[in-house]
Amino acid sequence: MAHRCLWIACIAAAATGCSAKTNAPAHLRDASRTTAEMTPVERELRSVYAEWRGTRHRMGGQSKSGTDCSGFVQLVFRDKFGVSLPRTTKQQVSAGHAVGASDLRAGDLVFFRPPTYPRHVGIYLGGGEFVHASTHKGVIISHVSERYWNEAYWTARRVLQYSGG
Repeated sequence: MAHRCLWIACIAAAATGCSAKTNAPAHLRDASRTTAEMTPVERELRSVYAEWRGTRHRMGGQSKSGTDCSGFVQLVFRDKFGVSLPRTTKQQVSAGHAVGASDLRAGDLVFFRPPTYPRHVGIYLGGGEFVHASTHKGVIISHVSERYWNEAYWTARRVLQYSGG
């Protein structure tokens, strides 16, 4: 009987796990675009990810031997876009201008207040994804609609000027 209850619980979990409710707008949940559908900024950021993927987290770090979230963001914007950003997340949250979650574009800074960390920043890629330096997994791509990030979402800032796509 215990095995049957466990089996039923597993089936129920599997059935509901894929349909978890999210507060993220629909356009933040769709990452199934082709490269041709990506903006030049998104393509550039995805190439940055390919270079930095898996770089370990190191508080205060700003190199491929270890970086923290705000150091990663600062380096990417300086090296790839020629934009000077402050060093810390606390300062970066005042850069540029505020944008709503429904208006996010590739290159926007997305900020979070996770339960175990005072502030966190990443760079929005498009399709609901953002690249960031995770404390446990290093530089990775995560999805805004993942429960952890969705619940920790704080605000977003636009620091890049756009002229069309």
